[in-house]
Amino acid sequence: MAGDADAACVSDLRVVLADDQRIVRDGLVTLLGLLPGITVVGAAADGDEAVALVEEHRPDVLLTDLRMPGCDGVTAIRRVREARPGTAVVVLTTYVDDDAIVAALRAGAAGWLSKDADAEAIGRALRSAADGHSTIDAAALAKLVAAPTPAPPTPDALPDGLTPREVEVLGLIAQGLSNREIARRLVVGEATVKTHVNHLFAKAGLRDRAQAVNYAYRHGLADR
Repeated sequence: MAGDADAACVSDLRVVLADDQRIVRDGLVTLLGLLPGITVVGAAADGDEAVALVEEHRPDVLLTDLRMPGCDGVTAIRRVREARPGTAVVVLTTYVDDDAIVAALRAGAAGWLSKDADAEAIGRALRSAADGHSTIDAAALAKLVAAPTPAPPTPDALPDGLTPREVEVLGLIAQGLSNREIARRLVVGEATVKTHVNHLFAKAGLRDRAQAVNYAYRHGLADR
């Protein structure tokens, strides 16, 4: 039994959270502490402290607000992703604006949630980000979809030299599908999908799936 308990502790998702409002910060610590398999290892009051805590504790995920004094959330996301690419980032905020969403995704955020999200939704987003997947809630996704986008390029004018098949894979990533789900949809092997993903990431200069989602919407490729 002791061995099982030790194994459960090892597999816990380690999280640092950041919010400048103490009541929100303390509430999140309590909320996340009630979720099985999640351990809060640090709580920051601003972006600089968040970056320092990530460096100190090397968590699986940083859960952060955007509007904070000093170093804001977007800057903190960029610094964390550059220094600790193994730490995924999920934004939890009341601020829903398409420019802010795009800025956070470009900085490397893997997820975006409203503070209206319940504990289970936050837990799912944290685990999804740690597994390399994106989670964007309905309100933020609606903002992205409503934002002006260029007309879809013709097959012979795809951006960054992407092939039609790579664009097809990109569109499915934008729909939130995992590599395994994309493989099933396209009736190909998962290894083939991984190859397409690696190629399109390299061509477009993308670091993760969150940036791929932003790229797809900004280039009119999300529905292709």
